[in-house]
Amino acid sequence: MPELPEVETMRCGVLPVVGSRITNAQRPECRLRPILFEPDIRTFDQRVRGQEIVDVGRRGKRVMIHLGNEDVIVIEPRMTGLVLLADPPGLEHLRLRLTLTGGPSKQLLFWDRRGLGTVRLLAADELKLKVDSKLGPDALSVTHHELKNKLKTSRRAIKVALLDQAVVAGIGNLYAAEILFLSGIDPRTRCDGLTGPQWKRIQQATHTVLQEAIQHEGSTLSDGTYRNALNGEGGYQNYHRVYDRVDASCIRCKKGRVRRIVQAQRSTFFCPKCQQRRGLHHTVRAN
Repeated sequence: MPELPEVETMRCGVLPVVGSRITNAQRPECRLRPILFEPDIRTFDQRVRGQEIVDVGRRGKRVMIHLGNEDVIVIEPRMTGLVLLADPPGLEHLRLRLTLTGGPSKQLLFWDRRGLGTVRLLAADELKLKVDSKLGPDALSVTHHELKNKLKTSRRAIKVALLDQAVVAGIGNLYAAEILFLSGIDPRTRCDGLTGPQWKRIQQATHTVLQEAIQHEGSTLSDGTYRNALNGEGGYQNYHRVYDRVDASCIRCKKGRVRRIVQAQRSTFFCPKCQQRRGLHHTVRAN
């Protein structure tokens, strides 16, 4: 957390900075765990000072701030990072401040409570080497053929495989569970045991779940960490089908109860009644 829907919400939230110029970059003093920050702040400031922000994009779980000189500020929020225009939850975890001119916003901030996020300023060739080459197709555009071709010989459980950013970029623990519930597939099913129709259902469910979550501006969980660019809560947590609903009645079959297991040291939630290893042959529907 945050995953693709939350990062896409951040991206959309900071789009008003396009057309602004950076007057300076600051790395506020922080006594807590330092984040990965490249290059050093003096070099960073020299390279971005006076540059126009020409676009704000996203690659998987990363916010990409494109500058007029073709450099890109790549912000990866990881577990608790936030890209903000409004005041952050607290000043003690503020990691980067870009002061802006020529637009509606005076600043762009990166805040990270746990210090696991990263900020990197990359030239175009570095971007290809350090970001693009390490990520699979974006989860919003991936096809079922791409998923199948990348994973059809893998012996990994499908839930674990979907978390591999080199396979498909943007899916994390929460949305993997939701995707597999909607597609009716047991999260423990090995990839090499999935059929063509099952791969298609996974791809369809991926697009459905992620688009729904984006419409609701992502999920703010019980820890309250994730916020949108204006420091407001997301709303998709109110629509989770299985995630963090252990022992609740299944909203689809009404017979099973949501179960929690651990896979690759991460919690997985699913309904053992309607997500069986043999697979269900049904059409993916939003509700």
